[in-house]
Formats: sequence, C-alpha cells, structure tokens
Amino acid sequence: MDTNNRVLRTKFGDRLLHWTMVSCFFLVAMSGLSWFFPSLHWLGSVLGPPQLARILHPFLGVVVFALLMCMFVRFVHHNMPVRTDGIWFRHVLDVLLNRHGQKLQIGKYNAGQKILFWGIMALISALFVTGLVIWRAYFAMYFPIPVIRLALLAHSAAALALILLVLGHIYMGLWVRGSITGMITGYVSRAWARQHHDRWYAEEVAPEDTSSIKHHP
Repeated sequence: MDTNNRVLRTKFGDRLLHWTMVSCFFLVAMSGLSWFFPSLHWLGSVLGPPQLARILHPFLGVVVFALLMCMFVRFVHHNMPVRTDGIWFRHVLDVLLNRHGQKLQIGKYNAGQKILFWGIMALISALFVTGLVIWRAYFAMYFPIPVIRLALLAHSAAALALILLVLGHIYMGLWVRGSITGMITGYVSRAWARQHHDRWYAEEVAPEDTSSIKHHP
C-alpha cells in the first residue's frame, strides 16, 4: 500500500495489547471447552496435561480480564453511544450485504462494534466474578455449595456467550476486507476509512492531513 494512501488506525501498543489478549483468550477458551464438552477433551492439551490445565486456566483467565480492562480504558471513549448510531441501525441490512452507497456517519467504531465492545466487557466481568467463586484453590471454600453451583452455571453460560461474540467479531473482521490487515499493521487505506468510518475520517484524519499540508511549504 502506498504510504501516502494509508491512515494509521491502531497504534502499535493497542495492537500488542489486542493480540496478547487474543492469545491468552484462545488458551483459556480451548481449555474451558474441553471440560464443558467431553467430546472436545483434546482441546485441553493446549495447556498441557489435565492437572496442569486446571491450574493454569484460572490464572490465564485473570490475565484476559486484566488485558480487557486495559482495552476498556483505552477504547471506551470511542464506544460511547452517539445519536448518529441510529443511522447505522437503520441501514444494518446494507452493511451486512456490503452495500455502502449511503453515508452512515460512522465514527471510529460503528454501532455494531460498540454493542460487541460492551457485550464483551459485561461477559468478561461476569466470568471474572463467577470464576473467583468457583476457584477451588483460593476462594471456593468461602462460599456455600449452592452458590458455587450457580456460579459454575453462570460461568459456563457467560463463557459460551463470549466465545460466540468473539466468533462473530472474527467473521465480521474477515467479511469487511481490510479490517484484519488494519489490526495487524495498524494501517488502513484512505478509501477504506472514508467508506467504512466516514465521520472518523472527516473529523480526525482529514484535519490532520490539512494541518500536515500547512506545515510543509
């Protein structure tokens, strides 16, 4: 991609944070699925023997929670609801069919991405709390058996819901060409920015271009 035709969308630190979290989440999700679905017991081998996997799983879960809280702090201001989100909802079918004739006034993240953001943050918080309750080595002894059973059920449900959200996130990233590249390299094309995030381009990217031109005789 021509360097003059690309826009920095995601800084290196944010990409490092994202991909570190993804790696840890993959390990936690695979080991968790291996216990929930006996036919997938082989997935637990990503963390080693079963005994070791049961020790590492909660620790990695805490790491995932901590990384997502860092991401929350970094990205929450881009994911607050705004009035123009309604335009995206009214044209959601066009978005899903990859039709982009209408200007949707989308900021750095669209309304669907915002729903995903808040859904992930809510579910990881539920997983963290319920995970502490059922963590036998450190906390489970402080709770009665009925509470532990309810926490285990809630933990499993939240985990499955989070995995489904993440799969949806991956699918949409692959569906919108250029999204994955943007999260790997940090850069997207100007055409991509104008087409998929027109308000972000107009408010943040275009003014920077104008300022840069003014400072270069």
